[in-house]
Amino acid sequence: MASEDSLTRYKNITFIVTKDCQLACKYCYLVGKNSKERMSYEIAKLAVDYLLNENRNFQEEGVVWDFIGGEPFVEIDLITQICNYIKYVMYDKNHKWFNNYRFNISTNGINYNNDKVQKFIKDNHTHLSIGITIDGTKQKHDLNRIYKNGKGSYDDVVKNIPLWVEQFPNDGTKVTISNLDIPYIKESVLHLYNLGIHEVNINCVFENVWNEGDDIKFEQQLIELADSIIDKGLYKAYDCSFFSENIGKPLVDNGNWCGAGMMLAIDSSGNFYPCTRFAGYSLRSKKPIVIGNVWNGIDNNKLRPFLTLNRKMQSSQMCIDCEVASGCAWCQGENYDAADTPTIYQRSTAICKMHKAQVRANNYYWNKLYRKLELEGEREEFEKNKKETKDIIC
Repeated sequence: MASEDSLTRYKNITFIVTKDCQLACKYCYLVGKNSKERMSYEIAKLAVDYLLNENRNFQEEGVVWDFIGGEPFVEIDLITQICNYIKYVMYDKNHKWFNNYRFNISTNGINYNNDKVQKFIKDNHTHLSIGITIDGTKQKHDLNRIYKNGKGSYDDVVKNIPLWVEQFPNDGTKVTISNLDIPYIKESVLHLYNLGIHEVNINCVFENVWNEGDDIKFEQQLIELADSIIDKGLYKAYDCSFFSENIGKPLVDNGNWCGAGMMLAIDSSGNFYPCTRFAGYSLRSKKPIVIGNVWNGIDNNKLRPFLTLNRKMQSSQMCIDCEVASGCAWCQGENYDAADTPTIYQRSTAICKMHKAQVRANNYYWNKLYRKLELEGEREEFEKNKKETKDIIC
């Protein structure tokens, strides 16, 4: 969970450069992908000019310029133009963000070795983060991450992983779990480690896709994964976000998990959204929530409801009193899309049982790990290294 401090220090600004993608992933929340809506350079320039001239709504110390799709790298020429313009304007204005910015791109990895993509990486590497989404083994990946003709995409992605790991050794991959691929979790995480990926960020989809008994299968996979990581000593060099000492406890913090409203998204029409999940192509049943545009700026009256969001305001009493509430995530856009009425104040609880299963497996992981460290006399050294890593991150 992002801390309140980090949310106020860095502004996340997302350009939806295209709604097209080579893939038709079965679990994708982008239900309205198409090949027609792509951002023009003119709209992007208007957005940048507004963002770098407006001071009232952008008090943060730094900025993350995020580019998404669809698949963002199908618009590498446009992204290159936008980033060059951003750098020029920040430099020309001596903007406070000029020495404190990052470009961030999440890609399906298919076009990663493209010459234009590689030139963009070379030109921006010191201010760039790139994550390639690979779901694990070929069997798991190709179960969901398929081309529009139904063909799996694993082979076209995995061939680019060595180059990506070499260029971005500290960036992690993002793995998504749906009810179909629960049986492949353990082998997939271990497979990603074997590919040289040291950080595996993994989560269950927020949508209500879960069947009776999925949580039990999920827990068993995580316990088997925990055994493998601990028995093989993989915890010394690899991370998996399913295992964290910060989850599975009562919550005293009343902050909002999601950063909707603290971030900003811009689409091809020049509209502003509190995050991409409130754009039309992300919504199954609700209307988009527009909070401004590149011509008139942000409408603070439309933004204000998002700034008031907290955990208690949108959670049921059951969630508020839950003894394992910490680490139970939610997506503000999914809350809105799944709500009984057009409200952002009703929390979706579709992943409740999956979170509780994760907590049980997480407790197993840490109990087993610390028993092993105690027996081997390594606990003190382990905790020291963990503290040093945390201090570096903070």
